[in-house]
Parts: sequence; structure tokens; C-alpha cells
Amino acid sequence: MKRTPITDIWDFLTEPAWYTAVFCLLVVASVAIAIAAWRRDPDQRQLTRVFDLSLRLVMGAMWWEQSLWKLPPYYTVSPSEPFGTTGLAFWMGRIADFAPFELQANFVKNVVLPNFYVFAPIVYLTEVAIAVSLMLGLLTRLGGFLGFLMAVNLWAGLYLAPGEWPWAYGFLVVVQAVYTLHPTGHSLGLDALARVRSAPTVWWSRLIAVAG
Repeated sequence: MKRTPITDIWDFLTEPAWYTAVFCLLVVASVAIAIAAWRRDPDQRQLTRVFDLSLRLVMGAMWWEQSLWKLPPYYTVSPSEPFGTTGLAFWMGRIADFAPFELQANFVKNVVLPNFYVFAPIVYLTEVAIAVSLMLGLLTRLGGFLGFLMAVNLWAGLYLAPGEWPWAYGFLVVVQAVYTLHPTGHSLGLDALARVRSAPTVWWSRLIAVAG
């Protein structure tokens, strides 16, 4: 059967794996949070809030899906292949080979790749954190900023790589910058719910004010 966006989404949602179950739980949790925020705060009962929720769910799902081809402990879906030919190590190698900025290329080549199993978990956990942040509307200013840094690294590192379209990463930079400056967790997310329930003196409320 010919692949389509619909078949890809279906395959993604029906793959029998632990990460499918976790993703579904995140979606259910995000909907439950949205309903709670809608009920408790009249300001949340706007169509624009629903659009904000929908868009950050899509972006969060993208980050979650991108983490799945770099799962630990091998950070590739083909662990039997030689190191550097698949998965995260391959793409790190692409940055080392094609990054237009020598500082970035040399850092990846001389520091990151020789210490791959130190940096790989950081990359994986960062992407998971961004996904959870956006899907739940939790500390979305921080999540947006982490995504912005990751996107800048991809844009710069793969700018000259054959077969890549730099604007794809450029648009990801723009989206994550928007989420940093205009955190959408304030729309039907945990950040919005916390702002309603927390007094200004509560530490969580202060954290939301800075990172949410």
C-alpha cells in the first residue's frame, strides 16, 4: 500500500511498543488538563486558546516522534550496523562534515563524537523534555527555548549537507522562538492551570512566571 500522511499517522499510533502507550497517555493527559483549565478559568474559553493547544500538540508530537529513532541504549534503530552509519551518530557525523562554521564542526568531530555515549543521552532526554513540555503545556517558555537551541544547532549544522533544505530547520527555529516569546502553555496547559490555582507567593507560581 502506498504511504500517505494518514497511513504514517496510523502506523505511528498503532505500533505495539511502550513509547506508543506513553504518547497516548500524554495526549489523554493534555486533553484532561485542557478541560480542567477551560472549566476553572473563563479566560481560557476562547477559540484562539484551542488553536494554541492544537498547534503545540502537533509540535510536541513532532519532537516525540523524532526521539524514537534515537532510543537508548544504542541511539539508533539499526544497532547491528557499523557505528556512525545510522541513527544519531550518523547525523552527528553529518554535522561534523558539513557544518559551515568550523567551531561547531570541530566541536562535534573532536568532542561530541569521541564521547558519543555521554552526549547522546543529553540529546535524547532534551527532545523528550521538549515534547512533554509542549504536549502538556508545562514550562513551555523553557521547552520552547530548548527547542530553539536544538533547531539552531540543526539549521547551522546541516545547512550545507547534501539533500537538506535549510529552510525546513529555519522554520523550526522560528516556531520555537515564537513558543519561547509567547509560551502556549498559557492556553489550556498546565502553566495556565497553575496560574489559576497558585498564589503569587508560591514557588511554583514564581517558576511558571519565569519558565512557563
